[in-house]
Amino acid sequence: MKIDKAVINLILMAAPILLMSSAHAHSSGEAMGWMHPLSGLDHLLAMISVGAWSSQIGGKAIWIVPSAFVCFMFTGGLIGFEHIELPWTEIGVSLSVVLLGIAISVKKILPVYLAAAATALFGIFHGYAHGYEMPLMQNKVTYTLGFLATTAMLHVVGAVGAHYLLKTNNGDKLLRLLGGISAMCGLYLVAGVV
Repeated sequence: MKIDKAVINLILMAAPILLMSSAHAHSSGEAMGWMHPLSGLDHLLAMISVGAWSSQIGGKAIWIVPSAFVCFMFTGGLIGFEHIELPWTEIGVSLSVVLLGIAISVKKILPVYLAAAATALFGIFHGYAHGYEMPLMQNKVTYTLGFLATTAMLHVVGAVGAHYLLKTNNGDKLLRLLGGISAMCGLYLVAGVV
């Protein structure tokens, strides 16, 4: 069985993150930054969806759209660290799941910079939630690097998964179905915060 080079690269990129996350888990809560994006369905679905949607759009979107999310997530994290009030954060996070799921399910191919602007807005809300919820004993640099690295890894998982799914028979339909399921999960999350 031939293993594609992209799969090997994904494994090589994931290994250090998983090892660092595991090592930090045993040192007085230092893994919180690495683990925070994995701690809620809202963050997990949104971050995987960003990668999947970027793959569905194709071309330069594969790196521009997730990069916009991560950069503006950093900005949101800084605002959250300072506990500056950002209204409707939880609704913004939940709506990002809904809107990304819908974009995937209807195969909404936006111009790259418009898609990047949308994900940048979502990134601010997600970053704010991560920064605001940082435990007091946590080192800000370690915590920030952790949640940014895990976010980037989830984008890669979504992008690579969608890329390979789109190469299969009926993969487009399955990806769109998964986008619809994600959007429904997002609606459930929105209902929980309103």
